Amino acid sequence: MKPTLRQLWAALGIPADYARTRHMPVQRVAASLVSVGRAADDGKAVRLTPRAAAAWRRMRAAAATAGVKLLPISGYRSVARQTRIIRRKLAAGEKIGDILRLVAAPGCSEHHTGRAIDVGSPVHLQLDEHFARTPEFRWLQRHAGRFGFHLSYPRRNRHRIGYEPWHWCWRA
Repeated sequence: MKPTLRQLWAALGIPADYARTRHMPVQRVAASLVSVGRAADDGKAVRLTPRAAAAWRRMRAAAATAGVKLLPISGYRSVARQTRIIRRKLAAGEKIGDILRLVAAPGCSEHHTGRAIDVGSPVHLQLDEHFARTPEFRWLQRHAGRFGFHLSYPRRNRHRIGYEPWHWCWRA
């Protein structure tokens, strides 16, 4: 029998009130996904919902026209994958409170929806704050909204997730 989110969180040491106190709703898992290419860092398939994928392709083409190359790093992520990420960090000795400053709890990640994409550039494939210094990030700041994408975790966001200039989510 598959554990409930409450049971999973308890096993990981995630507070039962996490979603409420962090303003992180439990996300609906994507039902349909399509590939938007291979991850620039590890070659794994990056998948989004069909509508988010179409918006990503339009945005990427517009950026290319402006001489900016947006590279997909990560898209859809299952609850199981999110759980493995947290378990790996716990096994490495990280505390759950520190982990939850950088990683959403399983069930609450926008990646589950298939509408979130982590973006890199030809000179910056790492998912770190230095991405904010790239021309690709500056282009996204100015133009992503036209394509329905928004920066989910700006500095000092209400979710208390660290600044993630690479993480953009499409809203229908």
